[in-house]
Amino acid sequence: MSFPSHNPTETKAWAALEAHYQEIKHKHLTELFQNDPNRASELKKEFPGFLFDYSKNRMTKKTVELLVQLAKETGLDQAKQAYFGGEKINETEGRAVLHTALRSPANAAVELDGKNVVPEVQEVKAKMKSFCDAVLSGNKKGSSGKAFTDVVNIGIGGSDLGPVMITEALAYYQKGLRLHFVSNVDGDHLQESLKGLDPETTLFVVVSKSFTTQETLANAQSARKWFVEKLSTEAVGDHFIAVSTNIPQVEAFGIEAQNIFPMWDWVGGRFSLWSTVGLSVALAIGFDGFEELLAGAAAMDQHFKESPSEENIPVLMGLIGIWYNNFFGAESVGVIPYTQYLHRLPAYLQQAIMESNGKSTDRNGNPVDYQTGEIVWGEPGTNSQHAFFQLIHQGTKLIPCDFIGYKKSLYGEKEHHDKLMANFFAQTEALMNGRSLEEVQEELKNQGQGAHLAPFKVFAGNKPTTTLLFDQLNPHSLGMLVALYEHRIFVQGVIWNIFSYDQWGVELGKILAKTILSDIQSDSLTSHDSSTTQLLQRYKN
Repeated sequence: MSFPSHNPTETKAWAALEAHYQEIKHKHLTELFQNDPNRASELKKEFPGFLFDYSKNRMTKKTVELLVQLAKETGLDQAKQAYFGGEKINETEGRAVLHTALRSPANAAVELDGKNVVPEVQEVKAKMKSFCDAVLSGNKKGSSGKAFTDVVNIGIGGSDLGPVMITEALAYYQKGLRLHFVSNVDGDHLQESLKGLDPETTLFVVVSKSFTTQETLANAQSARKWFVEKLSTEAVGDHFIAVSTNIPQVEAFGIEAQNIFPMWDWVGGRFSLWSTVGLSVALAIGFDGFEELLAGAAAMDQHFKESPSEENIPVLMGLIGIWYNNFFGAESVGVIPYTQYLHRLPAYLQQAIMESNGKSTDRNGNPVDYQTGEIVWGEPGTNSQHAFFQLIHQGTKLIPCDFIGYKKSLYGEKEHHDKLMANFFAQTEALMNGRSLEEVQEELKNQGQGAHLAPFKVFAGNKPTTTLLFDQLNPHSLGMLVALYEHRIFVQGVIWNIFSYDQWGVELGKILAKTILSDIQSDSLTSHDSSTTQLLQRYKN
């Protein structure tokens, strides 16, 4: 194996953490701050461009020490070497996990089976740059000689969630092309996306490693039909490009070899936005902007690779998640970005985190007897404050939250941004401190209101938050942020002793869907449970 297999619950650190949890589980965050005047300055980390403050978490310096010891006992440092060293840590699929190589410097050496993959990556990036520059400059035109105005990205999963999240997040930096993303096999989604587009000025980017993914191929074929009906079959080659490894299938579709951008099997789908899958991103913000995105991720890679665990931001984030998941019994984590630009970040992280660590079998093939994975959810602030924050503040569930904010707005709307950030800071303070019965009673008395309202206006507080305060949202800082969460996933997978980079759990539904599609399209039904049979009969009749 690439790194040792273990049951984390059998380590000395886990036993010590269980005992420690019993000591502090009822301690209030306000008490922890009162007992340690230096708490805020000691439970934070500085990184160029942002501050990571984890002092509002229900933990102490001793907690951190024990969690770091857990990381050590479970072989995190050795696992990191295997991760960056090109070992095939995706063992069930026999693949390395080298999305970090995609953002490595041009002079770096990343070995896979004795071969440095960086030169090949640089060659493909040069092709991406040439293509993007030609489209954005207007030198590459459609079949009728008109410059492109719109790009339609057709993909699903990692071939959609990453590019659409990044493109939405960096809308301020877009160069003029209008981007559209089609993922759902729902035909209404495709038709709404095509509505109002001019086929003469539309470029389609079909993203599918195998070029056999049902949803993507269905959408691509329908988009091709729409296009051919309005222009011609001969024009397909000028308006469709592909990101794939299945060159014969792509060429049969009508896409020329020079318009096929390759992928690698050592890049998992949900971590592929850094590859040619990010072509739509590069078309949106320009290839120089795409390079800045990669550079930001590379800076976080270096920090994660080289920093000791107690100073390592992705490690600390991963350990904080384990502390709440496995000791406090929290099952979800809220991700609350205080910028509308990041409104797709929670959805992106849902796939990245839940598809990676939603596993119940350990690396030895045995069922686990402890919790793994986290339910990830969220919306931008301040919208979320008027939606689900009631549950976080006064509900019965413990929901640790990550708050992501920026010191500067992009359009310089300082009055708006000050109000936004006032809420950002106020929410973490309110979640921590709460409001006591005595405070509420005094307030009601001063307002001349009935004391019977007091119990309903009490806030228990002691709700944990982690704050990431960036200087400004740009390609570089966004690259850092996404890479930070990627490495957080890795840390937790190592400690939980699971394989984070396969996703066998998505296969069964796909297999059954093929059988059921045949049932829908035929006059008879194959054998199903009575509920499914009943539903199919209702649908068909």
